[in-house]
Amino acid sequence: QLQLVESGGGLVQPGGSLRLSCAAPGLAFQYYNIGWFRQAPGKEREGVSCITSNGDTTKYADSAKGRFSISRDNAKNTVYLQMTSLKPEDTAVYSCAVVVACALPVKGYSDMRFWGKGTLVTVSS
Repeated sequence: QLQLVESGGGLVQPGGSLRLSCAAPGLAFQYYNIGWFRQAPGKEREGVSCITSNGDTTKYADSAKGRFSISRDNAKNTVYLQMTSLKPEDTAVYSCAVVVACALPVKGYSDMRFWGKGTLVTVSS
């Protein structure tokens, strides 16, 4: 059974930080490229960042450059997204997914079995 589970979302003030986690106990985690995505109210889902299976390569959307950092710990079957200098426009449901390749733009598989359900990040004063 495939399983991706996000955690770490919450309410933060503008300029604050959060670290999101994506755990995948149902996958041979070390074999997969992983991406982070977000969907804000009234907006389409966008790819935020991705990381290759061995962690050697990372990519970031323009909206995330300089503020977000993706990393992984394959021994823990977990990918992280460290988010700093958060802005109100970062408010969204953040999801992780298996990606075909870690490239820009970040694209996930169409098969929803390779997606988590998401964690809500709210940036508000």
